[in-house]
Amino acid sequence: MSTFADLGLAEDILQVLRDVGYESPSPIQEQAIPVLLEGRDVIGQAQTGTGKTAAFGLPMIQGVDPEDHDVQALVLTPTRELCIQVTQALRTYGSRKGTNPVAVFGGAPIRDQQAYLKGGAPIVVGTVGRVLDLISRHSLMLHSCRYVVLDEADEMLDLGFLEDVEKILSYTPNGRQTALFSATMPGPIRALAERHLYDPEMIKVKAATLTIDTVEQFFLETKAQDKVASLARVLEAERPTQAIVFARTKIRTEQLYRTLRDKGMNVKALHGDMSQGARDGVMISFKGGRLPILVATDVAARGLDIADVTHIVNFDVPTSPDVYVHRIGRTGRVGRSGRAITFIEPRQRRDLEAIEKHAGTRVAPWAEGAHVAPARTKEPPRRHRKPHDANGARDGRFAKLIVSGGRAAGLAEADLIHAVTSQAGLDGEAVRNVRLLERFALLEVPAAEAARVADAVDGTAVRGHTLRVEPARG
Repeated sequence: MSTFADLGLAEDILQVLRDVGYESPSPIQEQAIPVLLEGRDVIGQAQTGTGKTAAFGLPMIQGVDPEDHDVQALVLTPTRELCIQVTQALRTYGSRKGTNPVAVFGGAPIRDQQAYLKGGAPIVVGTVGRVLDLISRHSLMLHSCRYVVLDEADEMLDLGFLEDVEKILSYTPNGRQTALFSATMPGPIRALAERHLYDPEMIKVKAATLTIDTVEQFFLETKAQDKVASLARVLEAERPTQAIVFARTKIRTEQLYRTLRDKGMNVKALHGDMSQGARDGVMISFKGGRLPILVATDVAARGLDIADVTHIVNFDVPTSPDVYVHRIGRTGRVGRSGRAITFIEPRQRRDLEAIEKHAGTRVAPWAEGAHVAPARTKEPPRRHRKPHDANGARDGRFAKLIVSGGRAAGLAEADLIHAVTSQAGLDGEAVRNVRLLERFALLEVPAAEAARVADAVDGTAVRGHTLRVEPARG
């Protein structure tokens, strides 16, 4: 792996990186920084958490002249939150060089921002709407802008900003250097890149923190008219500590929020039509753990990175497999495991197959009442193994297992079936004759698998109860 010194960064930049404790570049930094330092355009397909701000920010800091008060670099962001986040990062990276970026965004006094710009702003970080507003007031001049970054371009698309982005680009010089970063690459983003980037280098990386290996994945097939009732049923059955329910549109998000609220659930909505103050309040409540259920659009939830999210519910099938992975990557963080449930209508089976192929995993059918808590005291769950003996015992022989915990522990038969299928990789059809008694339960599995199943399921936490499993004697 390269070091930051190998990438061509100047000594004052390297010293800042040592100050903040950066030891080695992330994959996107390793690939993008040398290309940007050469002056080439870049398309970076990367999620939040890959280090893309430093990837475009460090070459930008190195290239601008802090003594020149004209705007030399512009970073466009879709949201206020991202604008502030990027500005803070660039301010840190430029601390030794004396480069102080100016943030311009809606929801803050425009006169203050005009004053900052008038005082000199080599780097401007701004939301699309506020940048256009300042251009129209002749407070932001881009005739000297040599660097342009479009950060999270797919979110700009979702918010309907692409036309405004094109208008802003028209105010910048033709010879500028442009970098476009996006978690996904839908057609309109590719078309934008073709129109405005010159011979760009394509860089695609995955976030090291964005993993679905620790996420149990399920689907629930339901008719369109039954989806809302199914959502309430899933949330009541799963009892999440914290859940994000993803909906495709702002209107659907608001409808689901009202429906769940009327059913007595502690829930809030998060979407782009809310005021900034309302959005901030919801984000603070959710991040603080006081709000268990959040119904959100992809755009509104883009900045959420919360370790305690236990469940992701895709009320609407994601628009692409990339979006699916990005959504469910919000659970199963920091060594924990999580659960993701995707609703599909009968006509959307192919969408599910595409997701399974892309993610390299199997999405199992969701069963009501089958909730296995993520805690494990032994080896990691064998979630992604191929099902064992899907049709039962090959020789017709079954063996009985005794499980500690029964009705008194709040368990249901579906809980036990799910524990076996998820922890031991056994197909549900291979689990039979489940009998739930007051303080223990009995079930049968293929005799050849009995010892392995008992070992795999033993120690699993279900509804707060730790299962103890052993083969029946005699």
